[in-house]
Amino acid sequence: MSISIEDLNFSYPKFDPLFKRLHWSVPQGSVVGLLGKNGSGKSTLLHLLTGLLFPKNGSIKVDSWCPKDRKPVFLEDVFLLTDDMAYSGSMRIATYEKVMGAFYPKFNSSRFYQILGDFDLKRKTKMNKLSLGERKKVFLSFALSTNCRFLFFDEPTNGLDIPSKSAFRKIVTGNLHEDQTLVISTHLVADVEKLIDRVAILNNGGIQLDADLLDLSDHLQFSLAINAPQDALYVEKSGTGYRFIRARASNEVQTQVHLELLFNAVIGNNLDESSIFQTKNPEML
Repeated sequence: MSISIEDLNFSYPKFDPLFKRLHWSVPQGSVVGLLGKNGSGKSTLLHLLTGLLFPKNGSIKVDSWCPKDRKPVFLEDVFLLTDDMAYSGSMRIATYEKVMGAFYPKFNSSRFYQILGDFDLKRKTKMNKLSLGERKKVFLSFALSTNCRFLFFDEPTNGLDIPSKSAFRKIVTGNLHEDQTLVISTHLVADVEKLIDRVAILNNGGIQLDADLLDLSDHLQFSLAINAPQDALYVEKSGTGYRFIRARASNEVQTQVHLELLFNAVIGNNLDESSIFQTKNPEML
């Protein structure tokens, strides 16, 4: 495992515990969607994984490193993208690249400017002349050009319009290497649905579901019908019909995982790993 968390406890001063004996592991080379309600601790977890916050108890390992040690060899191989990235307003994009790129030995300037071009941004533009969405594109371009083995994106599509979100998915997919691990924290489920290969749902201080999307599509059927089937594991009203999740029979074609439906089912305590992977449709037995 490239990321391993065991018995993690964390709380902010004067607040109830946010994480209680949290366990989680992420395989190397995964693209993980970290989902959760607002306030569930998604951003906090990314800050713990990058050593910006320290756990009260428990252990965190990113590869062989302990993030709280903040060793230079760790910091040069980890990048955290947030909404409050530091920059000088009068700085041009090219200057930002020159100054910040020096901290990352594997930084690729050619890739940075190629991705910027994909986003229709010019290197001579001053940062304070950019909109929130345009600055986000600069930071996304920079993150993907660091060639860090561990990338953590916190709400990366905030501020992006619909065409930019589509470009974001294509650009991320086209600029990740097999040995890179990417964790994307988001509440905008549809923005990452076609990008991730694994989903982790954070709820009530722990990871309530952690699964590979291929495994989920092998075990579950996501569909829409006028009438909800009696064997459905979860049902939502949708227009004149119902969206539902049920166990997949062995002779049924696999369906794409509907992340929003899955998220609602897990948060509503209708689904968990036990009900998904241990209980099967009788036709599969």
